[in-house]
Amino acid sequence: MENLPLVVVDAANVVGSVPDGWWRDRRGAAERLRDGIVRYADEGLRGRSGPVEMVLVVEGAARGVDSVPGVRVESAPRSGDDRIVELVAEAGDRAVLVVTADRELRRRVTELGAEVTGPRTVRDREP
Repeated sequence: MENLPLVVVDAANVVGSVPDGWWRDRRGAAERLRDGIVRYADEGLRGRSGPVEMVLVVEGAARGVDSVPGVRVESAPRSGDDRIVELVAEAGDRAVLVVTADRELRRRVTELGAEVTGPRTVRDREP
């Protein structure tokens, strides 16, 4: 997986981008998102052909969501944004795409060389 492009998804931001009642079951919403993005591990997304390494970063009440084949779930011990920045920094020379609409997070990860795209990249194509 180390040579594959890395796609890091900000679960809280992507889930929060659609007012579908996610606040009643944050963990369930994160699980639905995880299941909806599995296909991108093979297909790729936003100009990146697959395979890619998909990482879903969860925080707060969504912590404890399990990884599944195709999507590694990272439970942030504190701030999801901080964990995403750490993952980007740890990626070294790998190509990294972060999925978020959070302006401050976008600034932080682009300073580290990551590309950024918005939640619609993964939400528009959910099953």
